[in-house]
Amino acid sequence: MRNGVSLLIPFLLITSCFALWGFANDVTSPMVKAFSKIFRMSVTEGALVQVAFYLGYFVMAFPAALFIQRYSFKAGVMLGLLLYAIGALAFIPASYTGFYYPFLLAYFVMTCGLSFLETSCNPYIYCMGSESTATQRLNMAQAFNPIGALSGMYVAMFLVQAKMNPMDSATRATLSDDMFESVKAHDLSVLIQPYVYIGIVVLLILALIYFTRMPMDADTHSGKSLGQSLRELVRIGNYREGVIAQFFYVGAQVMCWTFIIQYGTRVLMNEGMDERSAEIMSQKFNIAALVLFTVSRFICTWFLKYIKPGKLLAVLAVLAVMAIMGVIVSDSRFGLYCLVAVSGCMSLMFPTIYGIALKGLGDNVKVGGAGLIMSILGGSVFPPLQAMIIDYDGTILGLPSANVSFVLPLICFVVIACYGVKSESRS
Repeated sequence: MRNGVSLLIPFLLITSCFALWGFANDVTSPMVKAFSKIFRMSVTEGALVQVAFYLGYFVMAFPAALFIQRYSFKAGVMLGLLLYAIGALAFIPASYTGFYYPFLLAYFVMTCGLSFLETSCNPYIYCMGSESTATQRLNMAQAFNPIGALSGMYVAMFLVQAKMNPMDSATRATLSDDMFESVKAHDLSVLIQPYVYIGIVVLLILALIYFTRMPMDADTHSGKSLGQSLRELVRIGNYREGVIAQFFYVGAQVMCWTFIIQYGTRVLMNEGMDERSAEIMSQKFNIAALVLFTVSRFICTWFLKYIKPGKLLAVLAVLAVMAIMGVIVSDSRFGLYCLVAVSGCMSLMFPTIYGIALKGLGDNVKVGGAGLIMSILGGSVFPPLQAMIIDYDGTILGLPSANVSFVLPLICFVVIACYGVKSESRS
């Protein structure tokens, strides 16, 4: 009980939101390849999906924090769900235009909603109990995020990729204008379906939360200005470095889950598969990575009972570095297996960095949470850089450019390992 309200139903409803944004994140990553084929674009142009997607997180995080302080956690969650639904349903008019950029606008609106959700839900879960168990509580709630992510991966594979026209990129490039428009219209009608359905589900969750009494609705204002809170936060090394670590983590996660398809397609086509079969098989590896991520999240949450968060974070980051090195140097399926293994290492990272960085912030925890959500911008910054390396489409230092591009997530995991070691030395 908190403020006379049972926490069970609110906890379950807020936890469902973790699954909802997990779905949005991971139904979207495979769309980089899909949009590239549908609109006959380069990987770099297709990666603008991720730019638009994660830019919304950055733009809306602090406005979300101010909104929550002015009103309540519940109001923040509800507005987030509303924007999520509007963005998802905006895929319908975007498909009628037949142009690429309206989809980017729809992604941006949707992720403005996701920014509200994450800015509200993470500190809300953090505050539903004692600070000593906050990291475990966050990890438990976040464990439902990959369940949503797995659903998104499954939908992307079996309800989008499998139903799109099987024509490969090279053949699409030779189509007449009329034939190209016909194929594009069919593929766009397939692509928008999961977004329409999830938009309807989100509206149903919004209605449930609206009619449910939630705790701590009035306990969201720190009594400080945003400027004062920020000045206090930047003086806290643990928090400041946590924002940086989260920026690099999200960049690494998005790169590993987005470009496993490009990496896997190249490896499998070298084995003799056609492009479509290689893409579908690569998506299966992506789903395997999410399954491992999900299982590892529950296992690592259990380990937190016995191992300090900073130490476990550092160990997992070092293991991720080793796996990424295998991705870079291998030209066979071994590299794909290493890339799947990276997801097992990543499972703990986001909520653990979040929990470590918020520790001891007191009444600055809401604004501090917004800063950590803004760091999700890493998912917008790094993928285009990796896509540019992949588009080089040659060899660099004797290695395929797709392999060399994974130097970027390697650097990210080194930064995370350093944060884990440093936070452990402070505890």
